[in-house]
Amino acid sequence: MGSQHVDDLPSPRTRQGRDGLSKLLAEPARAVVALDFDGTLAPIVPDPDRARAHPDAVPALAALAPKLAAVAVVTGRPAEVAVRYGGFAGVPGLEHLSVLGHYGAERWDARSGQVSAPPPHPGVAAVRAGLAGVIESAGVADGAWVEEKGRAVAVHTRRAQDPQGAFDALREPLTALATRHGLIVEPGRMVLELRPPGMDKGVALTEYVRELGASCVLYAGDDLGDLPAFAAVEKLRSDGLPGLLVCSGSSEVSELAERADLVVDGPEGVVRLLAALARQLG
Repeated sequence: MGSQHVDDLPSPRTRQGRDGLSKLLAEPARAVVALDFDGTLAPIVPDPDRARAHPDAVPALAALAPKLAAVAVVTGRPAEVAVRYGGFAGVPGLEHLSVLGHYGAERWDARSGQVSAPPPHPGVAAVRAGLAGVIESAGVADGAWVEEKGRAVAVHTRRAQDPQGAFDALREPLTALATRHGLIVEPGRMVLELRPPGMDKGVALTEYVRELGASCVLYAGDDLGDLPAFAAVEKLRSDGLPGLLVCSGSSEVSELAERADLVVDGPEGVVRLLAALARQLG
């Protein structure tokens, strides 16, 4: 991962990335900047309930957002939780911020302060009831931890004595449980999330960009759940809408870094990039 100078915008390594950045700088009022939350705006921590946005994230977003069409946080978390953990509510400058929670199934808009969402999928309650048995049968009851996400449930193995071993032991039985109840499993960084199909960061991002009539998009993420959003930006680029893909780099996920136009050093690097964009736009 390359470092970036605090006062300078880093140069994307691909032509498409450079085109996306140039378009954003040329037409900021029609640009959308979209970002994942955990691992991108907030450092990864062993207990997801203790995750909070990087201390400089909100100031950087508040400086940048008024110059853009909009900023969106696209996350697997419930929208209300991301708003709370991010500290996004009631911040001057963030009036054009939206949080697309549960992979776009929920939406919170800063202007209204309200969350809009469809009814939850019935399979989530059924899966929730069967989780303890699956975890115990896999022999990882001491190390696996279940996160309630309302419209989804996630099983974390980061606290286990052998996090990767616990992850591997759970993947197949959790996939079988999810399939029985019409859900899918989304793997991440030492986490397996069971959620309804059709909840997809790529779909959410594409709809948001089109809704706003944006002329370009920047998306930043760090994990496998961000691959659909990366694919959406790649599809938009093939349709003629410039875009920039940013990876919040880590040693745990290499696939995103390989597809990104620009790799920065985790949430701190993302925040520096946002601040540099705000300064560049004046």
